[in-house]
Amino acid sequence: MRLSTKGQYAVRAMLVLTMRQDEAPIALRRISELEDISAQYLEQIFVDLRKAKLVEGVRGASGGYQLARPADQITAGDILQAVEGPIAPVECVRRKQPEVCERANICITRELWKRLRDSMSAVLNTTTLADLANTKITHDTEEV
Repeated sequence: MRLSTKGQYAVRAMLVLTMRQDEAPIALRRISELEDISAQYLEQIFVDLRKAKLVEGVRGASGGYQLARPADQITAGDILQAVEGPIAPVECVRRKQPEVCERANICITRELWKRLRDSMSAVLNTTTLADLANTKITHDTEEV
């Protein structure tokens, strides 16, 4: 299972805003340069982030984007749900109603998928941008 590039890029872009939140709003072009992400793709992502009220746009010569809330109040789950929709490994556990699949009530594996969804959600919904910004990147120098 893999997240789409849209979700990955959204988290990366939000981290740029987090790391520079004490500065002026940041233009999408600058985020694009820093993260090597297409500016057009970022525009699409930021439409979803604005709708979810995770970012605010600032107009003007020194305009750009900034976080709409403090970094410790925005989770990775908030970001991914804004751009990807509900987090779920399979469609039948994506929503509360299992009617998506005619086998939902008799499916032996559905409970496994629900547990996986809940575990993923727990990690994503308890990891804030502030947590990620405070994470130290370490590189293992040992040969594998």
